[in-house]
Amino acid sequence: MENLKETMKDVLENNILKYWIDKVKDEENGGFYGRVDGNDQVHPEAEKGAVMNARILWAFSAAYRVLKKPEYLEAATRAKEYVRDHFLDKEYGGIYWSVDYKGNPLDTKKQTYAIGFAIYGFSEYARATGDQEALDIAISLYHDIEKHAFDAKNNGYIEALTREWNPIADMRLSDKDENGSRTMNTHLHIIEPYTNLYRVWKTPELEKSIRNLLDIFTDKLLNKETYHLDLFFNDEWEGKRNIESYGHDIEASWLLHETALVLGDKEVLHKIERLIRRIAEAADEGLRPDGSMVYEHWKDGDKFDLQRQWWVQCENIIGHIDLYQYFRTEENLLVAIQCWNYVAKHLLDAKNGEWHWAILEDGSVNKEDDKAGFWKCPYHNSRMCLELIERDY
Repeated sequence: MENLKETMKDVLENNILKYWIDKVKDEENGGFYGRVDGNDQVHPEAEKGAVMNARILWAFSAAYRVLKKPEYLEAATRAKEYVRDHFLDKEYGGIYWSVDYKGNPLDTKKQTYAIGFAIYGFSEYARATGDQEALDIAISLYHDIEKHAFDAKNNGYIEALTREWNPIADMRLSDKDENGSRTMNTHLHIIEPYTNLYRVWKTPELEKSIRNLLDIFTDKLLNKETYHLDLFFNDEWEGKRNIESYGHDIEASWLLHETALVLGDKEVLHKIERLIRRIAEAADEGLRPDGSMVYEHWKDGDKFDLQRQWWVQCENIIGHIDLYQYFRTEENLLVAIQCWNYVAKHLLDAKNGEWHWAILEDGSVNKEDDKAGFWKCPYHNSRMCLELIERDY
């Protein structure tokens, strides 16, 4: 396993983080460029997204925490100051969805998912450095979500609101999503930052929120018939339950496990460990003989999206390493290694750095989508590397 850890360290430092420092840093307008396309061309006037910048903050903070290299602290601090100065809404709280390339507010809606990632980034910076300002910002954003986006009546988190925290007609994260008022994806990326914040801010208030989120996953989001996590719902938790997202399932399996482990409640851990193994088994329906995991299954019409997206492979690897580490199941280690071999051969760009967005159904590289951009960030792949470096397996 030491060879695998060394490989992950090399990929993290020389393939991923180096790319973001050398290629994506915006020396003219501050922070990082909003877009580098699939052919490695920088678009210096592209809008800058909150999710991307919060994920950059998380990735370099985590890399500094683990590897202690000053260049990672420098990049993390650059991201911290940019998000603080340009994305934080000083008047209404929360963060803007996007700013223009000069750092002026562009889309000012409050997407709960994006605020969650800001908490993830600022809490990781605090965890890595002990910085009080970053911790204070993370706590403030937590309170913003709880005050404005938590629906106490129906239990759950509202997908999006206006800048002033009023109802908004179009709540979608992207045009690929259904317009549901609550989604599995957003709840997953609230429990993830709340868990990370709990590492540095253990309070009964936050613990209560985390326990409730675990209940939402087990009681509302989990499909008890299939053990997939269903994706889109209305206020009353009614949904079509018609899409199976293999990448989200395997990502949820290890993130929910992480939450239960960090909480430290044996009863909760026992309950969650029983469920996450079932969720991971459901996710494995997306595995293919070449070691990869495909994207989604639409049950209406029984259609599959057979793209091998970069982030799905990352979560597939971590999820199966997690199962191997805690349950010593050799087949899960084999799944992780086979998937890594697929990534190294097909998705990792050894020549130019970073990873391609996806391998398409016909086996060709997807260069239409970005290398760095609104949704393509040093988060899934750097986290995969860091998880495999840090874990004892």
